[in-house]
Amino acid sequence: MKKITIAIDGFSSTGKSTLAKSLAKSLSYVYIDTGAMYRAVTLHAMRKGLIKKDYFNKEELIESLPSIDLHFEYNPEKGFAEVFLNQENVEGVIRSLEVSQFVSQIAEIPEVRRKLVDQQQNLGKSKGVVMDGRDIGTVVFPDAELKIFMTASPEIRAQRRYDELSAKDPNVTYEAVFNNVVERDKIDTTRADSPLVMASDAIEVDNSNLTIEEQFDLILELARARVK
Repeated sequence: MKKITIAIDGFSSTGKSTLAKSLAKSLSYVYIDTGAMYRAVTLHAMRKGLIKKDYFNKEELIESLPSIDLHFEYNPEKGFAEVFLNQENVEGVIRSLEVSQFVSQIAEIPEVRRKLVDQQQNLGKSKGVVMDGRDIGTVVFPDAELKIFMTASPEIRAQRRYDELSAKDPNVTYEAVFNNVVERDKIDTTRADSPLVMASDAIEVDNSNLTIEEQFDLILELARARVK
């Protein structure tokens, strides 16, 4: 059976990663979370004091890019690959609201995008991959055999994200999460370099009223149709 490349793009908190992990496992493909890569760079910038509220030293971040080493290691207990920043497993740390507040600003920087897109293309050059992000079908793999664009209302996305974060941090508020979702949408869709847009040959999936299982079954069927 031939292997294909599956590109999943869409807005934040639409469940792209959850879907991509499940698809990869079902198809025995490699899953690559490009969002984790941008989050890891964001964490690096935060730790170096390069980005804070009302402060962002882009020039120093760009200069530090060669010192950033990113790679993935498969965790058999969790069933997916976790991201490492300079040999440190940062999978859990990068999912915080603090990192979410800055990640879209980091992703705007052309030098950051070039570094990560090059890595992503190398990771997926042998096909048999499921990759999710913001520009996978438009920039990273414009020739992907299956392109999915995921969306849902901001309110529903914020509620999903709030439910996830509040389980770990009781101080998180829905209002803060909703504002973050709206702000990320604005930055992602209006940035000059590789803005979030749906590829002309992508299939749009609005999962506002779909269960995780319904969405998975729908897209798995689309993938199987393309590998026959």
